[in-house]
Amino acid sequence: MLDLSKEDITEGPIPRALLLLAAPLLVQNVTQVIQQIVDIFWLGRMTGTADPVAAVGLNYPIVSVFLMLAVFAPFVGTQVLVAQRVGGDDPAGARSVAFHGATMGLAFGVVVAAVAAAGAGPIVRAVGAGPAIAGMATAYLATYALVLPFAAVSDAVEGAFVGWGDSRAALYVTVTAVGVNVVLDPILIFGYGLIPPLGVRGAALATVLGTATGMSLAVAMAVGPRGSLSLSPADVGFETRTYREILDVGAPLVGQRLAQDGVRVLIVGIVASVGGAAGLAAYTIGARVASVAFIPATGLQQAAQSIVGQNLGAEKPARAGQTTWVGAGIAAAALSVVGAVQWLFPGTIAQLFVPEIGPDALSLTISYLQILAYGYWAIGASYLFLAGFNGASRTRTSMAVSLVQYWGVRLPVAAVGAYALDMGVAAVFWAVTLSNVAAALGAGAYYYYTTQAGMLERAAERAAGAVSD
Repeated sequence: MLDLSKEDITEGPIPRALLLLAAPLLVQNVTQVIQQIVDIFWLGRMTGTADPVAAVGLNYPIVSVFLMLAVFAPFVGTQVLVAQRVGGDDPAGARSVAFHGATMGLAFGVVVAAVAAAGAGPIVRAVGAGPAIAGMATAYLATYALVLPFAAVSDAVEGAFVGWGDSRAALYVTVTAVGVNVVLDPILIFGYGLIPPLGVRGAALATVLGTATGMSLAVAMAVGPRGSLSLSPADVGFETRTYREILDVGAPLVGQRLAQDGVRVLIVGIVASVGGAAGLAAYTIGARVASVAFIPATGLQQAAQSIVGQNLGAEKPARAGQTTWVGAGIAAAALSVVGAVQWLFPGTIAQLFVPEIGPDALSLTISYLQILAYGYWAIGASYLFLAGFNGASRTRTSMAVSLVQYWGVRLPVAAVGAYALDMGVAAVFWAVTLSNVAAALGAGAYYYYTTQAGMLERAAERAAGAVSD
């Protein structure tokens, strides 16, 4: 029922193709959110205080930066180029891209992991970890660094499957990885039998072991007799040109994520300075809850990137553009529903995450969750407009949108509101929502302008030229 052929993607109804390709990715993202929730659930019961949660929350933007450096360029570059090759009836070229993306991911992951593990202590202290949580935050980051090589290879292979139109393979990998993580979390955090209690280090180690298991499955499927991507020794190669192509598409998105996560690190510092432990706990819980909103947005974005890429490879630019607008409407509507639920029941949601949360942290968390809900529609719309650019290999545009969103809107609004206007941590909450709305409106307007100016037609010509080469 979820099978999609190239003809379904390049000729069939667009909403059907989007939803069928996105459905496994939505479930995949749900399982990833479950992983985050389980971490917070068990850590919130570790000491009866919010310190373990705050220690992991402090690491959230740091980990995002390292994951982005190791994973993002091989992942997105592989997905977009595989989609364009498949759309242009070049399966051998698509398989070659998949192999190059996986090997690039392995190299990136090893280097970034070494840096993260060696610098864990100074990094968390530089971000603002106080004496109460610095030790736990350092232990978490140093252990989590081991995830990076496994995640980089796994994500590159998953990107190849999704670009091919086989999003179920990516789902199987994630469900396996998260399932292992969920089972191991309480065992490694609290100890069991001969296994000593490892606390926050145990939470990170559970993620490492789960991700390694998922990567093993991804590689096994990629070299097996699957109906989509199926690598053989003939696909092995180390061509500089192919690595460069992947980087040309993926590297600007590293800049995009740097723009995002760099500001998130600074925002955590602002929250810690004006909101203290209660503000940091509220921001952490809000970020975890908000990750639910990214489920439909991220799933639809990945599906749209593949559909746009395949249609450009098939020289159908008008259909590629229509995919972006249809996807933006679906995503905005879906996230509006999520936002309404969050706005109505913020206290229940907060206490579900941390049952013993203190009154100050609870009050701030309720405020943050309601303010976030106002901009959920914008998250969905902006993700799909960026998918339209990414699928056309215009990833530098996505980077520019994020620079404006985070450095031009979010950080200045948060800093001015928190310090100059004495709004405290509420300024950060509003800065997040206002920057999301600005990104949606700006990206949508620029997408309309560029498509009217022939951007997609030129992208189709470039994709067709790459396939013919």
